[in-house]
Amino acid sequence: MADITRRLGWRHLRGAPTAHVRHHRSGRLVHDGTGLSFWFRSLTAALSEVPVDDHELTMTFHARTADFQDVTVQATVTYRIADPALAAGRLDFSIDPDTGAWRGTPLEQLGTLLTETAQQHALDVLARTPLSAALVDGVAEVRERVAAGLGGEPRLPATGIEVVAVRVMALRPEPEVERALRTPAREQIQQDADRATYERRAVAVERERAIAENELASKIELARREERLVDQRGTNARREAEEQAAADAVRAEAEAARSVKLAEAEAARSVKLAEAEATRTAALTEAEAARTLRLAEAEAARAVRLARAEAERAREVGEAEAAARAAWLRVHAETDEATLHALAGMRLAENVPHIDSVTISPDVLTGLLAKLGGPAEGRA
Repeated sequence: MADITRRLGWRHLRGAPTAHVRHHRSGRLVHDGTGLSFWFRSLTAALSEVPVDDHELTMTFHARTADFQDVTVQATVTYRIADPALAAGRLDFSIDPDTGAWRGTPLEQLGTLLTETAQQHALDVLARTPLSAALVDGVAEVRERVAAGLGGEPRLPATGIEVVAVRVMALRPEPEVERALRTPAREQIQQDADRATYERRAVAVERERAIAENELASKIELARREERLVDQRGTNARREAEEQAAADAVRAEAEAARSVKLAEAEAARSVKLAEAEATRTAALTEAEAARTLRLAEAEAARAVRLARAEAERAREVGEAEAAARAAWLRVHAETDEATLHALAGMRLAENVPHIDSVTISPDVLTGLLAKLGGPAEGRA
């Protein structure tokens, strides 16, 4: 809007660089151009102000596609008045000489003209296009058709209007239709997400299975090594018992041989003593000598028999102890692991110091009874 000031019956107009001002006085064109500044009399002046800058016209309208679906078109048309003199002759751009305001609404008339022209070409394109194709390629087709239609509209150059650019921002169907069109894509995305979730769960289960298999393999290997350790300990104990039994047998035989030798030596000494006594008592009567000789021989024979019986008893005792030790080892080798644990617990209980009280939880007692009862049930 031009800036007009009043001074003593005169008016001064100061225009803008983007406004083309035309000043007629008594029917003659006095001033014509942009950015003018001049004095005039309001009673004889006819003023027109035509904007020559670019204007953005935003429009929103509804259209119907070939499959009878309602869509909303959002577009923007940029235009300018290229020929201000021609536009001022076709539209009312006159301004009040006192206020500088337009007497009419020329820009609204231009907006209506451009909107109806653009809407006509857009409706013509969308009426022959299905909704699916319009949503995919409709923006470009509508933009090209509207630009071509506005460029070929004869009324616009006749009014001095030049279309600078045409932009179509969106083609939107009704909300219900839009939600229905989005449903397949959302379902596909949800299916992909579910598939990824299932695959992730499958990978997790596979990894857990591998971990469980590794743990089971480790437990099996540990149990196998413990079994080897128990076998080796049993073998060592059996060998030790056998060696101990052999040593006891050798010791018993040696003791028996020593006892026999001692008995024989004692018998020989007794015989010598008897002979000496007989020689010494030779002077005694023959009857006493004979009796004494018979007694000495009987005593010697009894001593020999006792010594031999003692040696035989010692040897039998050693053999019995060796056999008992061997039988003890054999019984332990044939007994199951739970019974050995129970015997070890009994021996441990016999040798542990005094304990006032012992608390056994149900879990420990149940496991212990299960271990003690398992082999018994197997034998039954």
